[in-house]
Amino acid sequence: MKYYCIGIKGTGMSTLAQILSDLGNEVSGYDDATEHKFTQDGLEKRNIKIYYDNNHNIDKDTIVTYSVAFNEEHKELKRVKELGLKVVKYNEIIGNLMNDFNSIGVAGTHGKTTTSSIIKHILEQTIGCNYFIGAGDGKASKHNRYFVFESDEFNRHFTAYHPTYSIITNIELEHLECYKDIDDIRNTFEIFANQTKNKVIVNGDNEEIRKITFKTPVIYYGFKRQNDYSVRNIDLNTENSSFDLYYNDVFLEHFTIPLFGKHMIGNATAAIILCRELGISLSEIKENLLTFKNAKRRFAEEVINDTIIIDDYAHHPTEIKVTLNAVRQKYPNKKLVVVFVPNTYSRTRDFKDEFASSLKTADKVYLTEIDSNRESAEDYPGITSKIITDEIPDSELISINDIANLKKEAGSVVCFMGCAYVDGILNAFKKEIS
Repeated sequence: MKYYCIGIKGTGMSTLAQILSDLGNEVSGYDDATEHKFTQDGLEKRNIKIYYDNNHNIDKDTIVTYSVAFNEEHKELKRVKELGLKVVKYNEIIGNLMNDFNSIGVAGTHGKTTTSSIIKHILEQTIGCNYFIGAGDGKASKHNRYFVFESDEFNRHFTAYHPTYSIITNIELEHLECYKDIDDIRNTFEIFANQTKNKVIVNGDNEEIRKITFKTPVIYYGFKRQNDYSVRNIDLNTENSSFDLYYNDVFLEHFTIPLFGKHMIGNATAAIILCRELGISLSEIKENLLTFKNAKRRFAEEVINDTIIIDDYAHHPTEIKVTLNAVRQKYPNKKLVVVFVPNTYSRTRDFKDEFASSLKTADKVYLTEIDSNRESAEDYPGITSKIITDEIPDSELISINDIANLKKEAGSVVCFMGCAYVDGILNAFKKEIS
């Protein structure tokens, strides 16, 4: 079959395009962004054509799908509809793909990418798997039995999925542009959970998850002892994180992960349980955890002279706080600087106080202006990054063209954070300190 992906450089759309290509389909796509993004590496490896204009021909039998960042009035989306091409929602295509495999859907407000990546790593080293990870990372073969995929709650996408197994890492307020409140969010997670065929593995420490009425058999994990699986004897040090795992108060194994932060132990625990459910031995799981490397833009480190640069996808207040705490764990004696690129006006408005509180974890805070590809500034008057910097003493607004003060932070740990495009200002900083 032929597929045309509009917004093909988006993290999810790039991943979908790669998987469709691997499964033998003819794939091409369109994007507004002409600058290089890390998400296109996998596309180029597969020779998937990316168009940046609206003049090319598209075969009549091509199925079109598009990123939610592109509204109905976008010129390329309007063009394919005028051509009479079949348009199918992104999440519907994913849902249909998963029906051909034993699928593992990883959901949650935070931790989806890392948890999916850990599972993928262990399965690849043992029984094999396909994977769809929302960091521009996807691969598939018709010969694999299992398919690991992120199940995103944005716009209720994951209600189109019926996985064999599912994981819910946590539930928090997020995406209030498409949900009414926390009850609406939790109820939608409940739909996803109860569409799972075999078992649901969930964070039993999360209050909202505990409110769900599960119809599918459920396994609870967490740091509290009332869970089926409980994490104990944690050691967070500058080299790694380690912990003991118990099942129904019986010691199972001691694990070490090359990751930092208590939240990463939670992600690893969910992955361990899932792999155990698939029949992988604890010794194999333990061994493969030691060689795990996280997904793109998840605590990605680079050292230039005496400056440590960390590139991270954190874009929600909770994610920012736990990631900065993890940096403190690994680099307790270094000055911690954060450069945050806010994404979407609605999230900035809804969480301005929480953003300020989380960013204060750093010693010095810089923000850029809001980068939003699916919302217009005109619809959110008065919402700028200044509503956050006003609440953080000594914080500053910077831009790619004005990083003189940021250059002075050479020698520190400098964290670039956001789900928006941070490469521009990150690369400008690297050039200045090299």
